Amino acid sequence: MATLLHIDSSVFPASASASRAVARTFRQAWEEQHPEGTVIHRDLATDPVPHLTAESHLAAVTDPAEHTPEQAAALARRLLLIEEIERADALLIGAPMYNFTIPSTLKAWLDNVILVGRTAGDAPSAKGTPVSVVASRGGSYAPGTPREGYEYVQNYLRAVLGDMMGLDVDFIVPELTMAPRVPAMADLVPLFESSRERAHQDATARARALGHRQAA
Repeated sequence: MATLLHIDSSVFPASASASRAVARTFRQAWEEQHPEGTVIHRDLATDPVPHLTAESHLAAVTDPAEHTPEQAAALARRLLLIEEIERADALLIGAPMYNFTIPSTLKAWLDNVILVGRTAGDAPSAKGTPVSVVASRGGSYAPGTPREGYEYVQNYLRAVLGDMMGLDVDFIVPELTMAPRVPAMADLVPLFESSRERAHQDATARARALGHRQAA
């Protein structure tokens, strides 16, 4: 039975969040492919994980027999998050751009699940697991645009998810999401609408392709 780990990090509800809306399209298509499957959903906006602390870091690199109660509890929280990744057949991550990068809640989740010697390093425990990232943004940071150099979402996530954790990373990018709300961006509304439609199509196609791949 297939398992999807779905991570949302937008501070906005689904009705006002491009990343949540596109992720929902992906999830619906994935569930159609896996009617008996399981979805583990973590909403980091409503239920954030703790930021990495000295206790949670030291607990991962010291002898469990020497752990303080605080270290033991912190490590248990990290291992719970790590085990969710390890038993997932696919990951879905909503990663809206806030101030040129990912939400702090998503960074906290990553800091907890990146553990050298287990999920990162020479033999990552979830190596090869497909992860689909919905990287929404209010403007455009595509190659050739004026703000190309400010793209710290895809570049960062490709490094930590792909290079460090060995996951098979794919991005779905709904952009120009602020165009309908900002008068100065009014001329970009048609491009926003095209991007939104393409993102939903890509989400459906990606979920279905994963379903076929996992069934093979």
